[in-house]
Amino acid sequence: MKSKSISVTSTNRALRPNAWDIVALVLVIGAIVLIVYGGKQTIAPLSELEHTPVSLDPTTLPLYALRTITRMLLAIICSTVFTFVYAAIAAKSRRAEMVLIPILDILQSVPILGFLTFTIVFFMNLFPGQVLGAELASVFAIFTSQAWNMTFSMYQSMRNVPKDLEEVTQSFHLSGWQRFWRLDVPFAMPGLIWNAMMSMSGGWFFVVASEAITVGNTTVTLPGVGSYVALAIQQRDLPAIFYAMLAMLLVIIAYDQLLFRPIIAWADKFRFEQTASGEPPTSWMLGLFRRTRALRAITLPLSAINHVASNLRIGLPKLGTSAKARSQPSRLIDGLWVVVILAGTAYAAWLTYRYLSASLGVSDILIALRDGLFTLLRVIILISLATLIWVPIGVWIGLHPKLAERIQPLAQFLAAFPANLAFPIFVVAIFRFRLDPDVWLSPLMLLGTQWYILFNVIAGASAFPSDLREAASSLHLSGWKWWFKVILPGIFPYYITGAITASGGSWNASIVAEVASWGDTHLQATGLGAYIASATEAGDFPRVVLGIATMCLLVTLFNRLVWRPLYAFGERRLRLG
Repeated sequence: MKSKSISVTSTNRALRPNAWDIVALVLVIGAIVLIVYGGKQTIAPLSELEHTPVSLDPTTLPLYALRTITRMLLAIICSTVFTFVYAAIAAKSRRAEMVLIPILDILQSVPILGFLTFTIVFFMNLFPGQVLGAELASVFAIFTSQAWNMTFSMYQSMRNVPKDLEEVTQSFHLSGWQRFWRLDVPFAMPGLIWNAMMSMSGGWFFVVASEAITVGNTTVTLPGVGSYVALAIQQRDLPAIFYAMLAMLLVIIAYDQLLFRPIIAWADKFRFEQTASGEPPTSWMLGLFRRTRALRAITLPLSAINHVASNLRIGLPKLGTSAKARSQPSRLIDGLWVVVILAGTAYAAWLTYRYLSASLGVSDILIALRDGLFTLLRVIILISLATLIWVPIGVWIGLHPKLAERIQPLAQFLAAFPANLAFPIFVVAIFRFRLDPDVWLSPLMLLGTQWYILFNVIAGASAFPSDLREAASSLHLSGWKWWFKVILPGIFPYYITGAITASGGSWNASIVAEVASWGDTHLQATGLGAYIASATEAGDFPRVVLGIATMCLLVTLFNRLVWRPLYAFGERRLRLG
């Protein structure tokens, strides 16, 4: 009886709130209030946007930043769900992979203006007369700048799970569902988190296009940091540009400390290694919630539900099973599947040809191809420069967790820096010194290119097993031998993922980088990005379709001929375990 009373007393003490509960409760309530406020604005009538136009008053920036970050957080949630479903199907089904990965190549090459051109009217008609339709169009546009690199990251991780871990799941007779949650997701977590941070930054990069939407005669301006920046550029207001940059920096620091830093510290336990890492990442936010009592008790039912759900014995296709355990695929079914894919591709090409041939000729196609080759040349040069600069820096940061903690917010801010904010410097310099826009507007594309490589290299170096580093040290490998024998093979799959998404990011960035404006001064470089931007602004849908189709064709061919062979080499020869 006495032991029972002691047990009840200790349980009550464990559930009794402490000071940390109060701090955490304030943060949670604050987040809920902000979410409710942001959601309330979406149900307002569309005419409200006309009655309350965007203002450059700095005091409006906190509310604008709240609206923008709400859209970005909703988009990152949708991107995460999409990533888990799409990457899992592509990695576990060989036939689905034949379709899904080429489609992903195409989707990441479609510029954000291309999505907006055909989705803004759809969402506006879905909720006529309401701000919600425009908000959904904006969220979808941000989603298209976030989802693809996250999906590629998880797909790459699932394809490169060490073989010894796969054998462990087989020896424990885990179902496909259990293997997914106990092996695939934890192993993919380090790279996925860094790519999620890159996705949030990618959303900032295109925030102007997603909030200040102009497609032909349709113009929608949603209150937010992006529309604030667009108005500041139009009015040549440098102080407003500075205020927007400051607001971005503060918001990025906030969600880095409150969201990503805790997730990185929590996910450190998923690193694949046989020896403990020397400097695990830390987070004051994670430590705060771990010290709470009542809030942790409230989350116990959710933990129980998660435990039950992840242990369901649902049969899914498994990767890495032995040849005897796998049934040999039917050649007839494979042949029919290839025929279906080719037929669907031919039909889509025929529909595109019919639509374009009604108003465009061969000369228009040649112009689009010429502009596409100009942009392709820029992409190749910029990715090469980004590789030479950021691979060594990314390895250095990734191998030093404490350094990564300090640099992480700065890297997110630089990755989030929209090219539009650099327009004043580039436009004034090019105009004043009479420089060639075809050359000097190209660095603007680098703002949307280099960070995919940096973040993925950091993820690869962070996930590099400590025991392999110790083995290299025991063998006295240093200098160039260490680079070529140890670290570069270890991060190669991550680099390829970053390079593939950097390629798509560069093509997307060309839309805003090849056409730059500052007040009444307009500069334009020769390229496919400028071609699509001009056609979108004019509402010329046939040329928009032609530009997007040309971009998809060039990106897909480049990925098939360059990146995919390298990806297969890394998966075949440089796989851990």
